[in-house]
Amino acid sequence: MRDEYDFTEARKNPYAKKLKKQITINIDSDVIDYFKAQAKLSGIPYQTLINLYLADCSENKRELKLYWT
Repeated sequence: MRDEYDFTEARKNPYAKKLKKQITINIDSDVIDYFKAQAKLSGIPYQTLINLYLADCSENKRELKLYWT
């Protein structure tokens, strides 16, 4: 390992804005089972599918509409 490194030619991480943050969230078992089934069909990990779904909601500014019967 060197004593010093030259970072004058360094550039910022272009993906820094897209870094993920680990959180804890309670999700119903049937919802997880649904995304796991979708993951098997698509070949994409279920956590990635959940993230993609939530990102789509966020990007398209979808509003939650709840109806109680």
